[in-house]
Amino acid sequence: MKPFLRQTLDRQLLRLHELDALLSASDVVSDLDRFRAMTREHADASVIALQYTSLTRREADLASAQALLDDAAGDTAMASMAEEEIAAAKADIAQLDQALQLLLIPKDLDDRRAAFVEIRAGTGGDESALFAGDLFRMYTRFAERSGWQVEIVSESGGEIGGYKEVVLRIAGAPDSSGGGVYGKLRFESGGHRVQRVPATETQGRIHTSACTVAVMAEPDEAVTIQINPADLRIDTYRASGAGGQHINKTDSAVRITHLPTGIVAECQDGRSQHGNKAQALKVLTARIHEKDRSERAAKDAALRKGLVGSGDRSDRIRTYNFPQGRLTDHRINLTLYKLALIMEGDLGDVLMALQVARGAEQLAELESAALG
Repeated sequence: MKPFLRQTLDRQLLRLHELDALLSASDVVSDLDRFRAMTREHADASVIALQYTSLTRREADLASAQALLDDAAGDTAMASMAEEEIAAAKADIAQLDQALQLLLIPKDLDDRRAAFVEIRAGTGGDESALFAGDLFRMYTRFAERSGWQVEIVSESGGEIGGYKEVVLRIAGAPDSSGGGVYGKLRFESGGHRVQRVPATETQGRIHTSACTVAVMAEPDEAVTIQINPADLRIDTYRASGAGGQHINKTDSAVRITHLPTGIVAECQDGRSQHGNKAQALKVLTARIHEKDRSERAAKDAALRKGLVGSGDRSDRIRTYNFPQGRLTDHRINLTLYKLALIMEGDLGDVLMALQVARGAEQLAELESAALG
């Protein structure tokens, strides 16, 4: 482990002791916001401390095993036992080292939040809409594997299946490292390209189509209130598509336009106009904030030439090649030959690789700042 990471970990342990003292003070509960912030920081620091303790223990085990091997002096049984312990300790140390590096990455408060995932068909006509449906299934299956809840906010079906556009809300509890739905899926934003023989192709030719995905953190209620109502145009209309008699007989669907930016959000899947308005406003707020975020990220990426990029729709991030059973993420040069499993929601390896790559960038930035 690099020296600056050791120093960072030592500072984390000191901060944990400070938080212990602060949280035990009698007056801390009087300020609930401060108390919640410190409690959350204490939980994060406790996870880091636990991992760091495990790392130092395994490093001590490695040193002891190495000393035992040096003292074996021709005792093959003892030497064999020491070598096994050395191999096991090195493997554990490498795993703990990587886990600690991820934990030391500066946290984005939005990472804990639920997310809106917008999938939109692009070039490729009907085939693009079908691919949008495949991506919808992939993310839904991954959410099911993760124990998350999925809700369709709005949808526009394709002519022969799939979606011209579909917006999902995905929610779930953060994991032990503090990562939530948005934190896991945030790097899915961008252009997704598919190469395959469409069902409508009679001569067996491979076609290339594309979809765009945008992942947006769901804002909290306090952020939602900050939008000036005078900047909004709200239209109601009769919903179309599946939903029974009610959805087609009342003007329950809602479309909200943010006049300064031209950003639009709509919702028609709820039974009431009030519920659809509230959901559309959440999506609109998320899109506005994501626009600001992506613009800042694009500037940062231009300065640091980051691998993961800005998450802008125009970034072609990934290719799904069905004839070869291959997925390639172009940002980190990752290629996996298990496309069938990935399309069924087995996204763990892809998402972890992206998190590790972004984490490496951030740690490099931290090291540069520490040395500078």
